[in-house]
Amino acid sequence: MFGYYIDLAMRSLKHNKMLTALMVLAIAVGIGASMTTLTVMHLLSGDPMPGKSATLFYPQVDTDPTNESNHAQPPDVMDYRSAMDLWSSRRADRQALIVDSQLKVRAPGVDLPPLMETMLSTTADFFPMFDVPFQYGGGWSAEDDARHARVAVISADLNDKLFAGQNSVGRTLRLRDSDVRIIGVLKPWRPSPLFYAVAGGRFSGGDTSSFYGKPEDVMAPFFSGLEINDGHFYQFNCWGIPTTPGHLEAAPCNWVQLWVQLGDAGKVASYRRFVDDYAAQQKALGRFTHADNTRMRGLMQWLDFNGVVPSDVRLQTWLAFAFLAICLFNTVGLLLAKFLRRSGEIGVRRALGATRGAVFAQCLVEAGLIGVLGGVGGWLLTMIGLWVVRRQPAAYADMAHLDLTMLLTTFLLALVVSLIAGALPALRASRIPPALQLKTL
Repeated sequence: MFGYYIDLAMRSLKHNKMLTALMVLAIAVGIGASMTTLTVMHLLSGDPMPGKSATLFYPQVDTDPTNESNHAQPPDVMDYRSAMDLWSSRRADRQALIVDSQLKVRAPGVDLPPLMETMLSTTADFFPMFDVPFQYGGGWSAEDDARHARVAVISADLNDKLFAGQNSVGRTLRLRDSDVRIIGVLKPWRPSPLFYAVAGGRFSGGDTSSFYGKPEDVMAPFFSGLEINDGHFYQFNCWGIPTTPGHLEAAPCNWVQLWVQLGDAGKVASYRRFVDDYAAQQKALGRFTHADNTRMRGLMQWLDFNGVVPSDVRLQTWLAFAFLAICLFNTVGLLLAKFLRRSGEIGVRRALGATRGAVFAQCLVEAGLIGVLGGVGGWLLTMIGLWVVRRQPAAYADMAHLDLTMLLTTFLLALVVSLIAGALPALRASRIPPALQLKTL
């Protein structure tokens, strides 16, 4: 019977090609607009560490004695001493100190001018903790951290620029005025968002697009990085004036991030108690004022807290779905007009024994077929829309693509929307009195 309804639907759609084209176009345009924005939202709001995010946590302590008006939340990053105290305790399965800074980079023997790049200074656990993939070589060890080794890991992009994509492990890289040895080259790696660098999102006024940039091109051991780029680090906030700008190890400033990995609920609870006890101890020493103001959010909680999805993307998504609703109402009107114009045909079918349910199913199948055709058009418009997005200046623009999940969602949404649009017209058509129509024939 379904095949019979499909055949009837095809005949009906061919009978009035202009009306069919209008309905398909209405569905396609609505689906194209909504799926373009929904795809971008999907890419920006996903889990950057699927399967592992539940084990990653971001501890916070309130190091700022002047933090009265914002006492509801501790600062997003820590001062050097607090971060070092927590990291040195070795209470987590893995832990990584993180800070970035700008510096000049060049490769001796490479005929290119110096490049201004971002260097990530971090500790050895960063790579296994965040499943960072390597194309050549690997990361450094805890011993390299301890001895302030002059080594570095570079991104695939920087390796392409400086060494034409060849294996550059063992080559020398000059960072500012220091030479370091390259020990690893990353594969193309693009977590979305750049979760380990997220901080201060709630102070950004909704502009969090910077959280979707590319990973740093140079990564160096934490203490080596502090020495190499000494005096060129930026503070998140200060409650006093640093003695020397950029020299922040002993300054009353927050500027270092700490991530920890904890394998089970018991370890999470234990680490929370450790952070609380540390804050209480520091208050007893007179260094902290707000010992009870500590937090330890999981990765996804931290991203939600910072509102990482840009506000303009959220607004565009709502507007696109509002536009889809308008297209749906237009399709309802067109389908209603189409089905009621076939009152005579429907009356004859009813008189020959077709039930209301059969007429309803026939009309709904026709609406569904329009949805499938609209889905094809919507898919094409979505691809065009994403192509336009990739040419925007936003940091996340180059990530806009249609994966398998969103491709299936495109056709499913088109089908569901068309069935919703066809439900009322199909119901009206199924209630046409057959006797009245037969009298007019």
